[in-house]
Amino acid sequence: MGTKAPEKSPVTSILGAAALALALLLGILILLCLPYFGENPEAQSVPTAPPTASPTQPPTEPPTEAPTEPPAEPNPYGRLDFQYEGRYLKCQVADSVTGIDVSAHQKTIDWAKVKASGVEFAMIRLGYRGYESGAITEDKYARQNLKGAVDAGLDVGVYFFSQAVNVEEALEEAQFVLDFIAEYDITMPVVYDWETIHQDSARTKDMDARTLTDCSLAFLSAVEEAGYWPMLYFNTYQSRNMLHLAELNQYDFWLARYSDRMTYPYKIKMWQYTNAGRVPGIEGNADINVFFPDT
Repeated sequence: MGTKAPEKSPVTSILGAAALALALLLGILILLCLPYFGENPEAQSVPTAPPTASPTQPPTEPPTEAPTEPPAEPNPYGRLDFQYEGRYLKCQVADSVTGIDVSAHQKTIDWAKVKASGVEFAMIRLGYRGYESGAITEDKYARQNLKGAVDAGLDVGVYFFSQAVNVEEALEEAQFVLDFIAEYDITMPVVYDWETIHQDSARTKDMDARTLTDCSLAFLSAVEEAGYWPMLYFNTYQSRNMLHLAELNQYDFWLARYSDRMTYPYKIKMWQYTNAGRVPGIEGNADINVFFPDT
């Protein structure tokens, strides 16, 4: 007669099944990982480029020359010193005046409506130098805008959009402006507005801080000698990288920075705080400014 085999206990059966399942799972994991064995671990890490911040001012090339010391006078106004009162931004801690600057881009303007909206002064573009041709051209709406603004009872200043590449051209622009305004009552500043053009064809693309400062000094001193009120227009990038502001500190500054918070560190006389404002009497966007009569 044969001997009966001993029966397996339930615990032994469960442990055996668990061991088999674990072995199967380990085998699957090994198969899945085989394509990665032997590769360079550094090749698996792809660096991610940091996000690019959106500048508030126009981008431009790195400076080719470090400007001299900045102007000594600090800005007396802080970031919370401005609030909107109705349509326009106003300084809450000192007197401020609302104005606009215009050119042919705004076309025909209803100056009576502009005045009625609370605007108190206008800066009129008289002309510009072509960034490719180098030719001086009169703004085709300049005379119409000067007459309309004066007739509406606004204080009026003027500016010239420069693309001068040397002192001789800056003086030529100043003479153009002085000849133009001789027959008008100009009660606000006469402004030198040199701006960077981001085109490979721009004759000014290689402008440096020394040359631009000399051009600014030439234009502004000519305006001052003629008995007018000189002013320099710039954005924050230009003020830090393209101008020796300490050499220009005897003149008033007009800052272009599009915000409702004042964060610029140096003293300015006028602030262009938006280029997308809405002004009754003007179709489309308009540049709006705060002027500080007491600074």
